[in-house]
Amino acid sequence: MEGTIFSLIPAILMLLLVLLTRNIYVSLGVGIIVGALFIHHFSILDSLKEIGTSFSNIFFADGAPNTGNLLLLGFLLLLGIMTAFLQASGGSRAFGQWMIHRIKTRTGSQAMTGVLGLIIFIDDYFNSLAVGQIARPLTDRHKVSRAKLAYLIDSTSAPVTVISPISSWGAYIIGIIGGLLAANEITDIRPLEAFIQMIPLNLYALGAVLLVFIVAYFKLDIGPMRTHEKRAMETGELVDPEQKNVPGDLGNKISAHTNGRIYHLLVPIIVLILATVLAMIFTGAAASGSNVTILTIFSNTNVNLSLFVGGVAAVLTALLFHLQQSKPRENLVKVIVEGLKTMLPAIYILVLAWMIGSIIGTLETGQYLAQLVNDASISSSMLPLLFFLISGFMALATGTSWGTFGIMLPIAAEVAAVTDTTMLLPSLAAVLAGSVFGDHCTPISDTTILSSTGAGSNHIDHVLTQLPYAIIVAVAASIGYLLIGLMNQVWLPLLITLLIIILISIFLSFLSKTATQKE
Repeated sequence: MEGTIFSLIPAILMLLLVLLTRNIYVSLGVGIIVGALFIHHFSILDSLKEIGTSFSNIFFADGAPNTGNLLLLGFLLLLGIMTAFLQASGGSRAFGQWMIHRIKTRTGSQAMTGVLGLIIFIDDYFNSLAVGQIARPLTDRHKVSRAKLAYLIDSTSAPVTVISPISSWGAYIIGIIGGLLAANEITDIRPLEAFIQMIPLNLYALGAVLLVFIVAYFKLDIGPMRTHEKRAMETGELVDPEQKNVPGDLGNKISAHTNGRIYHLLVPIIVLILATVLAMIFTGAAASGSNVTILTIFSNTNVNLSLFVGGVAAVLTALLFHLQQSKPRENLVKVIVEGLKTMLPAIYILVLAWMIGSIIGTLETGQYLAQLVNDASISSSMLPLLFFLISGFMALATGTSWGTFGIMLPIAAEVAAVTDTTMLLPSLAAVLAGSVFGDHCTPISDTTILSSTGAGSNHIDHVLTQLPYAIIVAVAASIGYLLIGLMNQVWLPLLITLLIIILISIFLSFLSKTATQKE
């Protein structure tokens, strides 16, 4: 069943179960089991071996430890410990009290979160977790639901890093583009120049960032988000009380020190940021050999090792502050244990997501979707729209935007080079945009998982509340890509895309206010 239409079934089944049951563990588990059965033609013993292999490969692959995955899991545990220390020191409470006197509205707290997402553009993982740590005390004070915070984080992580040349994503994409230009003998444009020209063509990323600030300003709470925000404002419950094991949420398990200071929160986070960025620069420069530039540094940097180094430095800083505080203070062992426990749900989901990603990779779901594009006879003017939709569905099904880049960018370049070279950059940009859109819609995306973790939101709540906003931007972007193909222009389709998002938002805001008045 590899590389056929049947390879889509495990991914589609998983997504349907997520919507019907709202249980991420059951949904992922069923997807893994069905996928393994398909791979081995329903041989139970071989399917069990496949599941075991997909699990073990997360930790050990090719006879050696899978250091990248282990370092990321280690960083998540360190983040949980750091978060517990920030609460125990009273730093989170002090920061929230200080900020609430300066940012006095819920709109302001949400807009600040969006601005932080724009500033921290180095890496999507780093963005998701760092922005969550900084913004959460303030948004909690203004009774912004954790689902809303997760949406704000997620929509300014991947969309920002995918259009930033100085980021792990940007460097990776520029590297791919360089190879594609050489392979197709395109010499009149350099890879970095091509990437810069593709930024205004990345309609979904730009639209998603715009919508974040529209949502904050117009209080645009639609679909499931309306329920979460209404509950948060009326009862102060920032997460659904029926949802247990929310990642990163300590609740009242740790008592805050009465003498907490703002620097007890800010200094560990600053140490985390500085140590991570420095480690990224160091590891990238070390791996670049003699050709050390900004692009080669971020292309070769070891993100997971850098995050782990930053996490260790931040935890040690927070520990030092904790030990310096006067008694009575929260028990040290309890702080560490509770911090570790808060990250376990995120780790469980991440491990299951990696497993189903491995299963889907073996089923060659991505290759099947890519082959559909190659086999299709379609007008060159439709290429940007086609690549946006196919890449979106591929990222949705596989849970990986980077994997989608790797598969679809070469296909888009080859098809455009053969049919119409003027559609080359629009087609490549559409692949990037579609990949981020699919990333926003799937429960098995690393970035989506880490955004809900950084916000302290239930993961399925985050996926379901973000979906309507992602669809709004995707509809507008689809129209934009259709116009790009028909008009062969850049700026007018971009402006029309953004205008459509604004008009839809105003219309939905009007409907929301009307419904509120009737209630």
